[in-house]
Amino acid sequence: MTRLVFDIETVPDVELGRRLHNLEGLSDAQVAKAMFAVRRQESGGDFLPLEQHKVVAISCVLRTHEQLKVWSLGDLASSEAELITRFFEGVDKYTPDLVSWNGSGFDMPVLHYRALKAGVSAPRYWETGEEDSSFRYNNYLSRYHWRHLDLMDVLSSFQGRARASLSDMATLLGLPGKLGFSGAQVWDAVLEGKLAAVRDYCETDVLNTYLILLRFELFRGRLDAGGYAEELERLRALLRASSAPHHRQFLQAWEALG
Repeated sequence: MTRLVFDIETVPDVELGRRLHNLEGLSDAQVAKAMFAVRRQESGGDFLPLEQHKVVAISCVLRTHEQLKVWSLGDLASSEAELITRFFEGVDKYTPDLVSWNGSGFDMPVLHYRALKAGVSAPRYWETGEEDSSFRYNNYLSRYHWRHLDLMDVLSSFQGRARASLSDMATLLGLPGKLGFSGAQVWDAVLEGKLAAVRDYCETDVLNTYLILLRFELFRGRLDAGGYAEELERLRALLRASSAPHHRQFLQAWEALG
């Protein structure tokens, strides 16, 4: 089985904001401030409608029979269209089982809207059984299928009132969590030219999600205690071998928690 655990980070789509609210001539920071103000008037909160989010990072943990890998798609110069194209090309080529935290409620709808904008083609992702009968009862789109496992949705028994945040679940399970960075800081970091820090943060989120997945696999009997311990050690070995400071920081915080 090939598993792709993923997470995205987004910022306000200020180009869209300029067109929606007739804000030509204003800076990106001013446009975003206006977008947030409009949203507060409409809903009482700052969280923008999903079509107004621009993807700036997609991070993944890939687990196949042969390997374990953590990385962020593209590089610092990659456009949003390139990131999204790479994501869906990987899904279409390898047909991995996708795993997310709130991916059904946020990540995938955002990726859908942005993929439309970028002109992406992903027929395998949208397969529901017409061309491949194996997708009829297990595809990426149906909420109760397993080809995309939204851990937040499943663990809450598909009840909105029972949902927990990734940060809270990481804390509950003794995992490193946010490591001093949060989603609320992403826009300011991008404005300051700190996209590398955003990509690093996205990778720590996907590492937390992967560790929750392993605990879930133990819970539902897909891993026994020995297999679970082996998977944890495999991830520790990967992080020990990494030269990336944020991987080392994650490992140190994880080991400090016992």
